[in-house]
Amino acid sequence: MQHDRRRQPTMTIKLRDYQQDAIEATLAHFRTSRESALLVLPTGAGKSLVIAELARLAKGRVLVLTHVKELVAQNAQKVDALAGNASIFSAGLGEKDSGGKTVVAGIQSAAVNVAAFDEPFSLVIIDECHRVSLDENSQYRQVFSQLREKNPDLLLLGLTATPYRLGEGAIYKRHVRGHVGNPDKGVFDVCIFELPIRSLIKQGYLTEPLLLDGLAAQYNFAALKASEDADYQEAEVQAILDTSTRATTTIMGQLKALAQQRLGVIIFAATVRHAKEIMALLDESAALITADTPGPERDNIITAFKAQELKFLVNVAVLTTGFDAPHVDLIAILRPTASVSLFQQMVGRGLRLFPGKAECLILDYAANGFSLYHPDVGKPRPDSKSVPVQVPCPACGFANLFWGKADTDGDIIEHYGRRCQGLLDDGNQCDFRFRARICPDCGAENDIAARVCRGCDSALVDPDKHLKAVLAHKHHHLFKVTDMLLGATDAGLEVTYLDMDGNSFIERFKMQTPGQRKALYALFLLRHQRAPGLALPKYPDAKALIKDSAKFRAPELLLLKKSKFGWQLVDKFFDYRGKYQTRARFED
Repeated sequence: MQHDRRRQPTMTIKLRDYQQDAIEATLAHFRTSRESALLVLPTGAGKSLVIAELARLAKGRVLVLTHVKELVAQNAQKVDALAGNASIFSAGLGEKDSGGKTVVAGIQSAAVNVAAFDEPFSLVIIDECHRVSLDENSQYRQVFSQLREKNPDLLLLGLTATPYRLGEGAIYKRHVRGHVGNPDKGVFDVCIFELPIRSLIKQGYLTEPLLLDGLAAQYNFAALKASEDADYQEAEVQAILDTSTRATTTIMGQLKALAQQRLGVIIFAATVRHAKEIMALLDESAALITADTPGPERDNIITAFKAQELKFLVNVAVLTTGFDAPHVDLIAILRPTASVSLFQQMVGRGLRLFPGKAECLILDYAANGFSLYHPDVGKPRPDSKSVPVQVPCPACGFANLFWGKADTDGDIIEHYGRRCQGLLDDGNQCDFRFRARICPDCGAENDIAARVCRGCDSALVDPDKHLKAVLAHKHHHLFKVTDMLLGATDAGLEVTYLDMDGNSFIERFKMQTPGQRKALYALFLLRHQRAPGLALPKYPDAKALIKDSAKFRAPELLLLKKSKFGWQLVDKFFDYRGKYQTRARFED
């Protein structure tokens, strides 16, 4: 099929302020830099319009790549409307035309037909770019590498609503707002623009979401463990589901009741077998789509659902991107995921505006625990009481965003941050560590999970190996702490540690002289602080300190040694997750 080069723009669209801001940020960046860039725009923000306007403004040829035919068609339609001269290269859409000023292509089709893109491009735009990996053999990287042979100055821009990859973290190396991203594994050099989803909701561009854990029942996926670079294993998920038939029945009963007041419901099932179990509990108003659903059947189901001829659309990992049904006002997540990106994509299917749609109810029956408004905290919330807290770095002043806990006045009680995420003027990451593992050889601070010292390259002894070796000797005891009590004496502070059997070990600190108070700070306050990096008051006595007892945490373990004076403290272990931990301590 030959491209019609006479095709002209068909409409003029007034861009929203944030869309124009994203475009200006892109133009400003590429005027002075050849670094790859990233735009983060929430689902429903109109990424296609941003892409189309950039294609219109570009002086050279533009290649727009994405991974599903629905997005190819959507982007091509917007480019044609705003810029004209668009061509489509997608086997799924039955067109393979690479002759336009702007070519919108499916990555699979482009990767096997790279010779069709011999005429140089000046800019490559990747939609849903969180799918791009560091693997040199991936389709995206192979295509970009071959295009750069034609034009060494080829520019690369990515757009996504979810700038994260499971096991790798952020897909950018640094952020224009001044914080580090992922210097080692970031695919894009710099995130030049990011729009918070809360901003779109407040401005009325997206539907208000109401995110709740499962109301009637929940699956217990707490025992699942994800690998570093993959989601939970399907066989392990299915094994749990096989014992959860009653939960599935209860959940579906609730969803059918709720659906009576809803326009459209999308259900994300965990496995195909799980999806079929769900379908057996629904009626003819439901349909199922899996990766094996034939294309024509899938298209017919989606058409019927968008026309509201079906109430329920059940799917297994196929409707997370490239699918829009604005009337959807109930999202039911019945699958676990370790991916904040996937969770955000599932939720995003229900946030578009639609007449008569007041809000979108999102029910997470898998208790995934991700934050809708703060996915950049990076990991699931540690527990139900944790919230995003802003923690200033005492070294560089950068306002870090970590999971933590705050009191009713908003003051931070605890946070779980490890290292400052701020970027210094020289472009390097701030070296301040809120929590650190100290090298015994050189004294350098390392990440608490480090195995090799960054200062002297010495191997850092694994805590379990160290404890095993020490405990092999006589006169040592591992005290497993379950509680810590603070008390006042005439001389100062008394700290009582309790184990599961009610045994106690007492540590005492004098507070009568400046030197004693300095020792208290170094040996107790600094090590036990729940929110390290935040300034503590100068406590005049133990009673004043005890009033702030909520700010101090107990260690997981105490290593004690028997002497002629009784048991003496050898070491304390914080942030410990090894074989000697007390199980009950980590089940809250």
